[in-house]
Amino acid sequence: MASPVVAAKAPIKMAVEAGKDYWWCACGKSGKQPFCDGSHKGSEFSPVKFTPATSGDVWFCACKHSGKAPMCDGTHKTV
Repeated sequence: MASPVVAAKAPIKMAVEAGKDYWWCACGKSGKQPFCDGSHKGSEFSPVKFTPATSGDVWFCACKHSGKAPMCDGTHKTV
């Protein structure tokens, strides 16, 4: 299995709306981080759907190695 590209070594804070679908980039190649722009096409990666239950700020993983994807779990500190 291929490893994703580390897009950044810090999470990305984003304001999200309850009930709205967001597609988190899992490959790390998107130019629209932390969201998918289709750059994964032809690879084994697929975006991860995230639909928040509440509106507010969340921290999306940008190192692409989080065990709680698409949310940051601090893994970027060891990547």
